[in-house]
Amino acid sequence: MTTFHAVVWMDHQGAHVLQFDEDHVQTQLVKAHSHHLRHHASDARAEREFFEAVAQAVTGVQEVLLVGPGQARDEFRKFCVERHAAVAGHIVDSLPADHPTDHQLVALARKFFAKYDLMAATTTVA
Repeated sequence: MTTFHAVVWMDHQGAHVLQFDEDHVQTQLVKAHSHHLRHHASDARAEREFFEAVAQAVTGVQEVLLVGPGQARDEFRKFCVERHAAVAGHIVDSLPADHPTDHQLVALARKFFAKYDLMAATTTVA
């Protein structure tokens, strides 16, 4: 399912990708192959593979919100700027967040996108 909006909660262990519309939510879990990415040079490849899988999961989504507790979301955004310009162009913001439930994530994203779409004069409904 490709939708207009997605929220991605991520850290270096994995990502919860939630694509949603008014009536449906589709959840995809992307696991990192290394438990502590960026601690060893050999983990650089695992990090690229992880970020690649997350980028593929949101390809085609028009507005993507990144959330998470640490630096992974900002590192992913930089990865997309360097390797996936089309995905990078659809990332609208990156916000800090602890470990919310999927329901809380969707509620946060719906609220965010309602304000974002009003400011951008977009008539979509989250």
